[in-house]
Amino acid sequence: MTATNALQSRLPNPALLLPEFGDVARSLAQAVASSPVPATTVNLMHLRAGQIVGNTYLTLANAAKLREGGETEARLTAVASWRDAADFTPAERVALALVEAVLTPATGGERVPDELYAQAAEHYGEKELAALIVAIGQVSFFIPLALIGKPLAGVAPSEQWR
Repeated sequence: MTATNALQSRLPNPALLLPEFGDVARSLAQAVASSPVPATTVNLMHLRAGQIVGNTYLTLANAAKLREGGETEARLTAVASWRDAADFTPAERVALALVEAVLTPATGGERVPDELYAQAAEHYGEKELAALIVAIGQVSFFIPLALIGKPLAGVAPSEQWR
């Protein structure tokens, strides 16, 4: 892809190149969707992940899911600065802290310190914690594809690949 060809992804649809890719993506989505963690929490985490890695495709896709679920523009905007925003529940805050801890290099010590894990355990049981971990894995599965393949942001899935 060149600067003059910015309206085309770098790759064709990866699910056509590797059919197992679609199977993995569907399995991750099903595991997360069938968990007791609210879809809103998962989508907030995924939106924050897109912001952290600086990817418009992931950011717009997850913001759209949140809008479809009835989220306000104030909450969507506040995700980038969630630590000082009053818009999030304590459980959502710890979920956002977990995705940040996993995706942001640690400046010292563990990425997910015992204190953060303990905070998460105050709001989520073991099944929910496992679901949060899989939700982070789900968005992490798509990060290389979004950064390297460059699907078109804001375009229907059938049209985002060359």
